[in-house]
Amino acid sequence: MGALRKPLRPGLYAITDNRLTPPETLIPAVEAALRGGARLVQYRDKGSSAAERLSQAQDLSSLCQSFAVPLLINDDPELAIRVGAAGVHLGQNDCALSDARRRLGDEAIIGITCHHSMELARSAAVNGADYLAFGRFYHSDTKPGAPPASPEVLGEARTLGVPVTAIGGITRTNAEPLIRAGADLLAVVGGLFGGQPDDIEARALAFSQLFARHHPLFSLSE
Repeated sequence: MGALRKPLRPGLYAITDNRLTPPETLIPAVEAALRGGARLVQYRDKGSSAAERLSQAQDLSSLCQSFAVPLLINDDPELAIRVGAAGVHLGQNDCALSDARRRLGDEAIIGITCHHSMELARSAAVNGADYLAFGRFYHSDTKPGAPPASPEVLGEARTLGVPVTAIGGITRTNAEPLIRAGADLLAVVGGLFGGQPDDIEARALAFSQLFARHHPLFSLSE
């Protein structure tokens, strides 16, 4: 597996979505995911105002700190600084990794979207990314236009020595092959927050149990 570093731990990577986790359910939904064992949370909101995003990110930061789980902000280093988040996730068309590192410092977690490209992954690893995100692996309602990726890229990326994340249409029923292929983290949106809100904790726990069975560095007791 990729060499886990900083406070990153293998397991479920919960990503919010302003359609599936609107303001009125955001905090209880993420709290349920954390109770179920989520090891990393990303605040991703493409629709709210700047003031709303600040308020929501502040609440999430406090929540994640109470669970000792890192919070990352999607594509917004300044918001990450303002709320004391652990870092950011950047897409290929977002802020440059070097700029984010300069703003956030050496201890920040910075993840990079690599789609299905080892070339992008190598560049990100050389430039100090803390994890490499590949996908989509299955049909995704969140990013329907994203190019498809093969699980083989996860195994190939392990040679770079950086934690490997899989994203895109992942559910409890299709996650196991991705962990077996080399994923240290599974980034999940609809497969976690879609469906009945009362089931979020159970869905998160199911992902955690998959990691317990198939990832050598995972421990439910952490």
